[in-house]
Order: sequence, then structure tokens, then C-alpha cells
Amino acid sequence: MSETTSPTANSRHGARHGALPGDLPRRDRLARIVRVDHAGEYGAKRIYEGQIAVMGKGRHGKTLRHMADQELVHLEYFEKQLNRRRVRPTLLQPLWHVTGFLLGAGTAILGERAAMACTVAVEEVIEEHYEAQLPHLGPDEQELSDSIRKFQAEEVEHRDIGLQNEAERAAGYPLLSAAIKAGTRAVIWVAERV
Repeated sequence: MSETTSPTANSRHGARHGALPGDLPRRDRLARIVRVDHAGEYGAKRIYEGQIAVMGKGRHGKTLRHMADQELVHLEYFEKQLNRRRVRPTLLQPLWHVTGFLLGAGTAILGERAAMACTVAVEEVIEEHYEAQLPHLGPDEQELSDSIRKFQAEEVEHRDIGLQNEAERAAGYPLLSAAIKAGTRAVIWVAERV
């Protein structure tokens, strides 16, 4: 085997075993995972804060606070991961601060079902997003993988709560759900990179 084709030579020139051109180096991929998950949990916290501001004294207040408390645990975990791995948070966090709250409060103003529709749409995208991350976490990232699986199960619980509370009966549900899902996917893409 010549030096230019040996695994050692490939790693010196930036290629990685089993990697394809354009694949991120492992450290960069993990940084993206931690950054976007932190951003997502921050956004989720703000969505629930917006919903609680509007609906917190109503019949869904306790349920919203339960979901918000779980999101806060997720957020605190990813804040620790950012610090431990020396990964910067998304530069757009101030934007998520405002838009997350407005999305939560805005859907709550539209009514309880619209707020629950927001929860369902966001949590469905997040559940898929977490599932897509898991294959990128090797055995040396078991603790991160286990945490993501736990958080994923709680996001599914939130989706189910929304469905049980008539999310699908919200006025304009298909359009509302599609718009929120598209926005959530766009935010994920941006937060990974910026």
C-alpha cells in the first residue's frame, strides 16, 4: 500500500475512514448536534413560557408547566454539554428567545386546540430530529445517546398530550401544523450551522 492510500496518510490529508467527501469531521458533527439540541430545547422552553403566559391559569396550566419543566431539564443538560465540549451556542439565540415566546403565546391566543396543535407539530419534528441524530453517536457517546433517547421519549409524551387535548380539531389544523413543522425544520437547519 502506498503512502497516499494508507489510512494514516488519508487522515493526514483530512480524509476519514468510511467518510464521504463533504462529511463533517466527527468533532464538528458532535458540535452541531449539541448546538442544535440546545437551541431546540431553548426554543421549546420559550414556546411553553408563551403558552403559559396566555393559558397558565386555565385548565391546561398544570400540563403546560409539566412539559415546560421537562424542557428545562433538557435545556440544562445541553447547556452542560456545550460547556463540557467547548461548543458555542447558536448565534441566533436572541431570535429564538423572541420567536419561541411569540409562537407559544400566538397559538395560545388562537385557542387551546391551536396551542396543542403547536405542541404536536413541534414535537413530531423534534422526535424525528433526535432519531436522525442517534446513528451518528458511537459507543463512546453512550451517555449522550441515552440522554437523547430519554428526551425523545418525553417529546413523544408531549405530542401525545397535545393529541389527547384535541390538537387535530384546531381550526385550520393541516395548514397550521404544516407551517409550524416547516418553520421548526428551518430553525433546526439554521441552528446547526449558525
